[in-house]
Amino acid sequence: MTDTNTPIADYGFGENEADLRDVAHRFLDDRFPTTRLRELVASDHEAVYDRGEMPAWDPDMWQRLVDMGWSGLAVPESAGGSGISLAGLVGLVEEVARHALPSPLISTFQASLLLAACDSGRAGPSLEAIANGSSATIAVTDRGGSWQLGDCDVSATESADGLVLSGQAGFVQDAAKADMFVVQCTTGEGHALVVVESGADGLRVEGDHIHDLTRDQATVHFDSVRVDGSAVVSNDGMAALAQAWPALLNLVTADLCGTSEWLLQTTVDYAKDRVQFDRPIGFFQAVKHPLVDVMVDIDRARSLLYGAAEAFDIGSSDAITKARMAKSAASDAGSYAADRSVQLHGGIGFTWEHDVHIYFKRTMHNQVLYGDGRYQRRQLAPTVMG
Repeated sequence: MTDTNTPIADYGFGENEADLRDVAHRFLDDRFPTTRLRELVASDHEAVYDRGEMPAWDPDMWQRLVDMGWSGLAVPESAGGSGISLAGLVGLVEEVARHALPSPLISTFQASLLLAACDSGRAGPSLEAIANGSSATIAVTDRGGSWQLGDCDVSATESADGLVLSGQAGFVQDAAKADMFVVQCTTGEGHALVVVESGADGLRVEGDHIHDLTRDQATVHFDSVRVDGSAVVSNDGMAALAQAWPALLNLVTADLCGTSEWLLQTTVDYAKDRVQFDRPIGFFQAVKHPLVDVMVDIDRARSLLYGAAEAFDIGSSDAITKARMAKSAASDAGSYAADRSVQLHGGIGFTWEHDVHIYFKRTMHNQVLYGDGRYQRRQLAPTVMG
């Protein structure tokens, strides 16, 4: 992120960013087709829904991503990462979402961006660990999902050599895959951000029952978890969260755009092949018009997304406003795309044998994560309307 408000050509999505997106597209097409996705997450859904197991994922695929340097893409160069722009990250996340890849990649990006907003000296070791392949996630929301910065159910008390954490963090994404957590906690002086290793004594991950099979979500319990002073990466957690929050919203928005695009393209292909009354169903206005509406909604959301990414990259004061606009548009577009995709696939759209339900559930999860469209518009109203 720069410190100028000067706009960047093409939202900062240049040749390097396009190359990264295209490499991701080819790699995931080759190594993670939808047949592999279905085999991984939908072959034994009772394990998750009925027996309470964590959704399946492929650690070997994660290692391949690490070997390609993807885990360190959001890590600043000073900490051994690539430090690419947010525009480049959201382009990559769209491709990851088009393949509904179960991995800790997006949550690791979020943790990296939040750590990068902290004190560079204190956050440096954690960022270096991520650049070297450690996975991470953020634990900054309360149990009620208010999504308001500062709403926190983890408190910290001072000890002889650091802090003792107690409480719970809710809605933690990919918690079962994370090697470390970036935790918001309240102290006597305000809010702090602390890095806690996944194996810390007193830390317990309680998986949530969610419908999205491409990720896990958990409530993370801190039962007198002790951390030393070096684990405190920011004594002004609110400032770091406020700086990073637009980027965190943009990554979820990119995920929404990617899954929505897959739902659209898959439904268009089906409408061309499925014949009814001696014509492909795409011939009928009741099918083609909603698909055009979905296309327009996705394009609108994507335009807002890259505008918001540019605002973050140039350090604009409008970054959070544009991020909320993009998340609002993408949440609504994703909801509509998911609804129309299932509906226009007819009976098969409701079956486990088809892939639509996998993307439907991932889209609906992202729709509400960190606030749906209605929530974002409520946050925007004082700024936009006065």
